[in-house]
Amino acid sequence: MRIVESILYIFKDAPVNMSPHALGPSFQDSTCDSDLSRKYGISDNGFLPAEAPLQFLPDEYYLPWELLIHNLPHLLKADQLRTEIDSLDVLQTDYLCSEPEWRRAYVILAFLAQGYVWGGTKAAEIIPPCLSIPFLEISRKLELPPVLTYAASNLWNFTSTSGDFSDLETLKTLHTFTGTQDEVWFFMVSVAMEAKAGCAIPAMCRAIEATYHNDYDIIEDALHKLRQCIEDVSRLLERMYEKNDPSVFFNQIRPYLAGSKNMAEAGLPNGVFFDLGDGNGEWTQLRGGSNGQSSLIQFFDISLGVNHTGEGNNTPHSPGSSPKSAAGPSFHEEVRDYMPGRHRRFLEHVKEMGSIREFVMQSKDTTKHQRIREAYFSAVDALTDFRNKHIQLVTRYIILPSSLKSVAKKQNLASASSQHSGCDQKLRGTGGTALLPFLQQSRDETSETANLSIPSR
Repeated sequence: MRIVESILYIFKDAPVNMSPHALGPSFQDSTCDSDLSRKYGISDNGFLPAEAPLQFLPDEYYLPWELLIHNLPHLLKADQLRTEIDSLDVLQTDYLCSEPEWRRAYVILAFLAQGYVWGGTKAAEIIPPCLSIPFLEISRKLELPPVLTYAASNLWNFTSTSGDFSDLETLKTLHTFTGTQDEVWFFMVSVAMEAKAGCAIPAMCRAIEATYHNDYDIIEDALHKLRQCIEDVSRLLERMYEKNDPSVFFNQIRPYLAGSKNMAEAGLPNGVFFDLGDGNGEWTQLRGGSNGQSSLIQFFDISLGVNHTGEGNNTPHSPGSSPKSAAGPSFHEEVRDYMPGRHRRFLEHVKEMGSIREFVMQSKDTTKHQRIREAYFSAVDALTDFRNKHIQLVTRYIILPSSLKSVAKKQNLASASSQHSGCDQKLRGTGGTALLPFLQQSRDETSETANLSIPSR
């Protein structure tokens, strides 16, 4: 490598084992919630790990990867990343000894592959064997696609000086593409949101089970807690404006978050090719990382019985249409494949447990049942309001900047995917969705959930 950094420089901030952010009493001793940690990887921090992710791989064998990832912003700015990666040897995964190490390796290779594809004046269609071979193996191990997922950029890419993962002031990303505070803030707002709502997960699981026993107190308390968590998450989302400039986000950060699906106009008509050497390899088209891949937001939806049908294209299904008439799975169903395997199975498990909404729909003219309905409506309203705030944020950070002439020399996904349309209705998100139609439909479907005359699906 031409850029040689001191090993001591990279490892000078060795990770300290910090206590996880405790959002109320630990649920791991509860019979109802005993599987959350053991089986589904849910911690007191929700879908975040119990402790901050590793900051480096302990085996020096992986030093070439660590050197690159710790210098990523500089290499991208100097237009040297592809040259440095092309000179790498293929490293094996034999020395990854624990799940945190596998996660760390996934984060590193996801950032490097993403930087390789989008780190030039044109998108690179072919990912070289030194990245492709280990990245595909690690992705299979973690049951994730080989792309910069939300797990790579957010769930496993942070550290905390306080151990309270909901405290934005003490959170910091491990890696960014640009080295800007704007990008740090962009990723860490989502991390804080995940931690803040962690307490709602065991509460709502208990509430769903309580519907079988008509335990109104547990259900009502859980719905109030869920509403409060969603409101807390909404307030954190609104803090995005504090340290993330829309122009910096749109022109410098967002281009690196793009996937390879629906990206023909951005330079990837066939997606990307994972070169395995000796003429072998595979073409793939994958969605880029987005908050749509957050298991937490989907948990909110499933808990409240929100039914999403849109595929995320330019012609989403009408709110009242049946998903069975769709050509394929909804976007919300599809992106579960972009979540860690255990989290994906947890969402499927919760969906099979039962339905709070169906319990609320029962015709019972009692004071207790009326209180349950009111608590349910309040939670749905809070989630609808959250999605309204998200639309406002997207308008400020993507829709408005897309109408301005960019001075950035780098290929910008957002500009490339909309420059021929002249219409913000055709702007695509980093996840490959038709941005505004998708978000608006998701909001409308959430609001519609409070209409109990519409049967659950």
